[in-house]
Amino acid sequence: MAGVLTITTMIAGFLLGYVYRSTAEARDKASSDKLVGAISQVVSGFDNDPVSSKTTVTAGSSQITIYPATHDGRLIGCAAESSSDNGFSGKITIVAGFDPDGNILGYEVTSHAETPGLGAKMNDWFRGTGSRSVIGRNPSSRPLKVSKDGGEVDGITAATISSRAFLEALNIASEGAMTYFRQSTENK
Repeated sequence: MAGVLTITTMIAGFLLGYVYRSTAEARDKASSDKLVGAISQVVSGFDNDPVSSKTTVTAGSSQITIYPATHDGRLIGCAAESSSDNGFSGKITIVAGFDPDGNILGYEVTSHAETPGLGAKMNDWFRGTGSRSVIGRNPSSRPLKVSKDGGEVDGITAATISSRAFLEALNIASEGAMTYFRQSTENK
């Protein structure tokens, strides 16, 4: 009996490993396509390939991946990929677009494990109207905080932890974008 279970387990492990390896390319392509789609959503009007131009900058204690967006060779903005480990259910990863002045052009939540119906609303909530929208705000001049913490952004009802983590990731992305813009200006 133990021999049969051992052989069955070995065969199942082999098959799982084979399937995992054989689908690696498709998973990588899907991940890349998701990233390209997110960049296109948060920064528009570029004519370069931001993914092939990516760079990394240090913002505080975080490494931020920057995807420069240019048009006719002129820098028109960037997408910054950042995250926060302080979500209700762990890590929240975003891609946010910024113009050279540091204004938020858009954002996409690329991964999270927040509660469906609550924290998971963040991908749409902060595009809303009034004090819940972050679009057009400039975190480099005034960091974003939820109103419960003395800030100007209305967090998601019953999901303050998720809202704080989302805004933290956005502030980190802003810091990375501004670091990149400063470095780009200095290198000219």
